[in-house]
Amino acid sequence: MLENPGRARAVGPLQLLALGLNGIVGVGIFFVPAAAAAHAPGLGTVLVFLATGLALVPAAAAFATLGRRFDEDGGPVVFARAAFGPRVAFLVGWVAYVSAFFSASAVVVGLVRATAPAFGVASPGGQRAAAVGLVLALSSVVASGLRLSARVWTSLTVLKLLPLVLLLGAFAVVGGALPPATTALPSSHWLAAGLAVVFSLQGFEIVPVVAGQARASSRSVPLATVGSLLLAIVLYCALALACVTALPALASSSAPLADAAAVLGGSWLARLVAAGTSVSALGIAFGMMVTTPRYLSSLATGEHHLLGLARISARDVPLRALGVTTLLVAATVALGDLSELFALSSIAVLAQFAVTAAALELLARRGERGLRPRDRWPVVPTIAVALVLVVAGATVREGLVALAVVSFGLLLLRATRRRTAPIGERPEAPRA
Repeated sequence: MLENPGRARAVGPLQLLALGLNGIVGVGIFFVPAAAAAHAPGLGTVLVFLATGLALVPAAAAFATLGRRFDEDGGPVVFARAAFGPRVAFLVGWVAYVSAFFSASAVVVGLVRATAPAFGVASPGGQRAAAVGLVLALSSVVASGLRLSARVWTSLTVLKLLPLVLLLGAFAVVGGALPPATTALPSSHWLAAGLAVVFSLQGFEIVPVVAGQARASSRSVPLATVGSLLLAIVLYCALALACVTALPALASSSAPLADAAAVLGGSWLARLVAAGTSVSALGIAFGMMVTTPRYLSSLATGEHHLLGLARISARDVPLRALGVTTLLVAATVALGDLSELFALSSIAVLAQFAVTAAALELLARRGERGLRPRDRWPVVPTIAVALVLVVAGATVREGLVALAVVSFGLLLLRATRRRTAPIGERPEAPRA
């Protein structure tokens, strides 16, 4: 999806960085410190956040290396298409898309359930209606244009980070008066702790999905991809240190950041941090509504037609793909209990890591896109991390869900109409 001549792209470097941070800093960080402390108490919790974050740096580097060389939307979909052809790309994008709209649905339902009672909406039917209304509201903002969406996700990112920064400020002021955290020796339980942490640090992989809309994408995409992860690592390690210092019984806390805020800053800071959970969920939901349709539109720019979903509006929005995504998410949230919808999330993300690393290996071996042998350094550690996480963390249920989604994707691929252009001569996505 090429830039329109004479018109600046909608997403600037800082907004792209905010998109990455918004994708990473979700609801998980508000609760994960307790889960990590259950396996690695004391300063071990901080070290687990640091080690897990550093283990993900090669994956971010792989996305950054390819992201700077593909000036179009789609991220892992376009990487897979260039390396392995349209069929593999379709399946990668399809799994990513289904996982993304399921996850968006689950986040919306969780947000409404947490906040609706405060507005007098307590009945299940009323909450379902509120969830559908929220989906339609978010979709209408996204449909208004990518430039507005970039401002919204940047603002939400600032709002979600503000309580966390205030918590760290309170820790810097009064933390020295608290007893120091204990030191925990490394143990076999650290892998379990890392599994609890790793998915709170994912989200940087969405940055290349909007590469075709980013200004100076060859520079801004890699900086935002790696930069968002590095900033999140620093933030998370500092928050973990605040938690283990303020809460000797951190592992038993049901809301560790809010509880730490109560110790360090009083009830007002605890309420602010607790409210940040909802703002964070809203930011994640909005970011998903922006990026998820772009997986779908990217699928339609390959070998097969897909209902004209590749079409991009004059305001840089894939309106047809957004409409389909909105209908799917709205229908899904109307069902009510969505606790099982995250079943595909971990495998989908790890599949993107592995396919992106494999694409980097193959394209660098071919010398395509200006890649050189030294650019292959993230490949082995990225695939190793993905394999370890699949073996140690994925469940049979997640595998079965992934298999079902892939099977349906194969049927959809066979049912779609082939383009008349030869394979490899992918036409530019049309604009309305």
